[in-house]
Amino acid sequence: MTRLLRTGIDVLDRKLNGGVPPGSLALLSADPASQSEQFLYELTTPRQTVYVTTARSQRAIRVAMENAGGTLDTTDVYAIGERPLKETYQVICDSPAQSTIVVDTVDMLETGNTQEFLHFLNDVRDELSEKGSFAVMHGLDGRQVPVQRDVTEYLADIIFELSTEVRGESIENRLIVPKFRGGAPFDETVKLELTQEVAIDTSRDIA
Repeated sequence: MTRLLRTGIDVLDRKLNGGVPPGSLALLSADPASQSEQFLYELTTPRQTVYVTTARSQRAIRVAMENAGGTLDTTDVYAIGERPLKETYQVICDSPAQSTIVVDTVDMLETGNTQEFLHFLNDVRDELSEKGSFAVMHGLDGRQVPVQRDVTEYLADIIFELSTEVRGESIENRLIVPKFRGGAPFDETVKLELTQEVAIDTSRDIA
């Protein structure tokens, strides 16, 4: 039986019956105004992590991770330059086996030629399968979604959808997994608290 890889988010690992299969490519879809980065920082806790930033600087990522409780001593942060597809793929090729790879954000990679992006994602999936690693692409579900988002969603093995709503004086975060190849998608949403760590919101009903 294949040993599952923990995500580092306890509530999510329990819902996934222990974690995700090695070689999985996931998409985290979230509102740009949400605290979705906290979700990403929690992913760095179980194992060696390669964090690829396409928008913010390396320093900004490191400071944010330190403040949010991410695992900096086992995380390598790379900032991508003018050739995002090629540079991101090279970083993934050079990453350790059985590691976690975060791409924050995939939006910057989804703006080019469809065939090039399709080729990139397929190559990434092949690398993940060979290395037994787990990758999460952070996609912003904002006012202007990149033209290649459908391609990312189609090739992703797992989709995490994080929605954020303001209800009265409180902010409500809900997570759903509508797609999980090789596993069962969630049949309900889970309310989360995105503060210093990702946890179930027990102040209201869990569903």
